[in-house]
Amino acid sequence: MAIAGTSNTFVRVGDGGSTSTFHFCPTCGATVYYTNEEREDRIIITVGSFAAPTFPASNFSVYEEHMHFWVEMPLGIEHMD
Repeated sequence: MAIAGTSNTFVRVGDGGSTSTFHFCPTCGATVYYTNEEREDRIIITVGSFAAPTFPASNFSVYEEHMHFWVEMPLGIEHMD
């Protein structure tokens, strides 16, 4: 996989102490993807980057302790500990 195009970045230290680098669209500011130093072999693409109504549902959940009380995770989804 290759990333093409320009992005603005923001580096954040998470609750667990690892560093994530978020890549934003330089035009609209939307988060497009991010990387995490603990998972250097992965590029995490945010679901909000896709407007297609047929985009598959998430199968992995992160930071559930920070979600709004009205959010419900799909049955069978994998949860990050």
